[in-house]
Amino acid sequence: MATIERSADLTVIGANGGAWCTDLGAAVPTRPTTLTAALPAGLYAMGAISDDGLTYAFDEDNEQFQAWGQLAPFRTEITRSTRTFQLTLWETNRPIVKSVMYRLPVADVTADETERTYAFAETSAPTPDRRTWLIDVIDGASLERFFVPHGEVTDRDDVTFRNDEMSGFNITITAYPDVDNVTVYHLGQVGVLPTGLDPTPPPTP
Repeated sequence: MATIERSADLTVIGANGGAWCTDLGAAVPTRPTTLTAALPAGLYAMGAISDDGLTYAFDEDNEQFQAWGQLAPFRTEITRSTRTFQLTLWETNRPIVKSVMYRLPVADVTADETERTYAFAETSAPTPDRRTWLIDVIDGASLERFFVPHGEVTDRDDVTFRNDEMSGFNITITAYPDVDNVTVYHLGQVGVLPTGLDPTPPPTP
């Protein structure tokens, strides 16, 4: 009889996590290649994310070709392959979060430190808003990191204001290929966090 193997430390529960991104128009930060180094310069913390966590989606189309006289596909060609990330940002007054939601530079949506007020206007003709994104999923001592050199918010849900619900910005980020034709870089650690890794980096604006 075959031996069935099971290892709980190889499973993943999205118990915690965080997201960071660059300002509008910023250069692509250096891609992280280790989990022990500090996060790349130029990334802003997105703050609290709703308990719905992160959805990493695969959206693909393919064309099937059948040989004459056969009913099963003879060959399948992928015609579209898209990666998206969906999450809800709860700190809607954080400058970088407003920046992402309204496609504006962080400086344009930062509150005045004296009066704690802000003012900005939404344009009727938005322009493309590609940024660099870094998203961590933490499960105890395991960590999975997604680095998206070129990601754009391509879908924004309605924002609801109610007395029994936290308002949030539910966004979907689409990953585009970089110069090496890579859309998403993956980096992870299974079981034990590396020495010196702080899963909760200090907050940035």
